[in-house]
Amino acid sequence: MSPAVKAFFDSATNTITYVVRDPAGTHCAIVDSVLDFDYASGRTDTRSADAVIAWVQAQGLTVDWILETHVHADHLSAAPYIQERLGGQIGIGDRITVVQETFGKIFNEGTRFQRDGSQFDRLFREGDSFHIGQLRGDVLHTPGHTPACLTYLIGDAAFVGDTMFMPDYGTARCDFPGGSAETLFDSMQKILSLPETTRIFVGHDYKAPGREEFAWETTVAEEKARNVHLAGKSRAEFVAMRQARDATLAMPRLIVPSLQVNMRAGQMPEPEDNGVSYLKVPVNGL
Repeated sequence: MSPAVKAFFDSATNTITYVVRDPAGTHCAIVDSVLDFDYASGRTDTRSADAVIAWVQAQGLTVDWILETHVHADHLSAAPYIQERLGGQIGIGDRITVVQETFGKIFNEGTRFQRDGSQFDRLFREGDSFHIGQLRGDVLHTPGHTPACLTYLIGDAAFVGDTMFMPDYGTARCDFPGGSAETLFDSMQKILSLPETTRIFVGHDYKAPGREEFAWETTVAEEKARNVHLAGKSRAEFVAMRQARDATLAMPRLIVPSLQVNMRAGQMPEPEDNGVSYLKVPVNGL
């Protein structure tokens, strides 16, 4: 089956949120939602999520799943806000526990922060399946950018998160804790082994030089033929390129708040005795 896909582009973080709809009914899933966050003031806003919610309601859809491809380092998830208003189960890869353990240490989280993934409703493993109405989704574990990255193969559409981008932009960085260029290369081969007509929906777009419009949909065939980091490259060549490129990249602007919130399934840290939640900045810790 070929799901209907509605994309919402967030210009502040270059993130694409997807609503994936069963073409034979009124059920849907939401992939990689965004909670707006102003770092200078520490204030959140829900305008991006509200746009998704309003569209889902206008279409008369029932949300079965709110899916995360991984623990994002560049935007905060709006999953619990959307769940409160539309329902659905929040899902992520079962290796979230590795991410929680890693960043639980970096942010010196106390014992109240559970590192077992229990903040999420469903932890997916390689080979798991799920349904959006009558539409089947299958889970591919595609780590490398992070240990917990998943690709959701829903009908003929693959939602790859940050694993790869549009062919003219390339692939994801691998220099976060737990990342690996070697592992990423292997994961991308798994995606590229899918039928060439498989639609690929990427998690971000930064508009490669020379391209005038943002874009987020491509195919396996296009990625195999034209991805500037992959096409014609050996594993060793890719790893060397990726490691050299990563060494030049600055940390994402919202990495500190994003990791603390997203490893909690989009929830803020527990409020302190004054009723306010606080986010930590680990000095020289990242």
